[in-house]
Amino acid sequence: MTASVSAPRTTPGKLTATLTDTRLAEIKTLFENRREGYSLEGPFYTDPDLFKVDMEAIFGKHWLFAASVAEIPEPGDYVTLDYGPYSLIVLRNDDGGVNVLHNVCRHRGARVLTEAQGTTGNLVCGYHSWTYSPEGSLIHASSPGEGKFDKNCFALKKAHSRVYAGLIFVCIAEEPPTDFDEVAKIFEPYLAPHDLGKTKVAYQQNIIEEGNWKLVMENNRECYHCDGHPELACSLFPTWGLTDGIIPPHLEEVWERNKTAQADLEARCRRYGLPYEVLEELDTRIAGFRISRESLDGDGESFSADGHRLSKKLLGDLRDFRLGRCSMHLQPNSWFHFQSDHVITFGAFPINEHQTLVRTTWLVADDAVEGDDYDLEKLTYTWKQTNLQDKNFVELCQVGAANPAYEQGPYMKSEYQVEAFINWYTQRALEHLA
Repeated sequence: MTASVSAPRTTPGKLTATLTDTRLAEIKTLFENRREGYSLEGPFYTDPDLFKVDMEAIFGKHWLFAASVAEIPEPGDYVTLDYGPYSLIVLRNDDGGVNVLHNVCRHRGARVLTEAQGTTGNLVCGYHSWTYSPEGSLIHASSPGEGKFDKNCFALKKAHSRVYAGLIFVCIAEEPPTDFDEVAKIFEPYLAPHDLGKTKVAYQQNIIEEGNWKLVMENNRECYHCDGHPELACSLFPTWGLTDGIIPPHLEEVWERNKTAQADLEARCRRYGLPYEVLEELDTRIAGFRISRESLDGDGESFSADGHRLSKKLLGDLRDFRLGRCSMHLQPNSWFHFQSDHVITFGAFPINEHQTLVRTTWLVADDAVEGDDYDLEKLTYTWKQTNLQDKNFVELCQVGAANPAYEQGPYMKSEYQVEAFINWYTQRALEHLA
């Protein structure tokens, strides 16, 4: 299902309107002088003016992962999405589509919906009771003695939306990048067999990491640090990102086991007609992406201590539990793990230049019964621990980036996806600043 809406929109350029031409030129120079193959300079992680540029150039212009359809299964269900100065309402409408509205009342700017999620009919602002339809139209704004005014001029502002393979994406730009639809045609065949439309939320975790959003994404894009994830290393091969010729001695046996497991997985995928090839254009197109199906260690079924399934219910049309993980990375703010028994979605939402909300959602088959088909603590254990460990790593880097002794350091070969992310980010920012 694909949905797109158009209406009065925001002007993201307002965020940097207060910056002087000299300041904008300084920021542009930082991007132009970016040293390839090295980490970014400290201000990219600490400067509030640079954060404004990020909100305009990246989060104000590009497609962002917002939620899954399992989070708003019924008409009237909604989630609110907050990042930087923005707040959006992502709402399931009566025909099964998705509306995305700016969560700002057109009267005096109060936030319309204040809860993170819920169910609503009409949208009523709690300040002066201005009332909007689920499509954003103003339907009630009366006051004693007030003359008539054109309600059509005061609808809630809308954002663009897309729903692909059960994942909801939003874009607040007036003209969003068009190549995202092309990328969706690439990743949909990988994800569709898991059928997110027939899943439910088992658990959702929100963590505020004391770090810039780019550090969150950089940390996710490499496994050089995976020795720091003992729970995850039980099922995720810590050789992810490595190739023949750069395997450290202590991982040689793991690498050989990984290659054998991957060959078995690919044979299984061919049997079931499932795509598994690595496809990636992380910094060579506007909608940067990477997707593949990769083996897991142990039983090869799920993220558990022995790789065994964590739910007894297969997802969608899948016929085998031993299908590893379908892993997808999308620029700029999301990553996903699709297993045969459950799916985990991750979204990173900047709060300010030094804080990021990381939202993790575990999805299981909609007929799976907690306690019978899955144990919630076991289902979430590996990634709860991994998220806390990643939080610590990100926060160590944030403190370091603010230290006067900080200097840019080189990326290792296994960190090529970090380099690709920074390349993508730099390109998009320079396009905007031009």
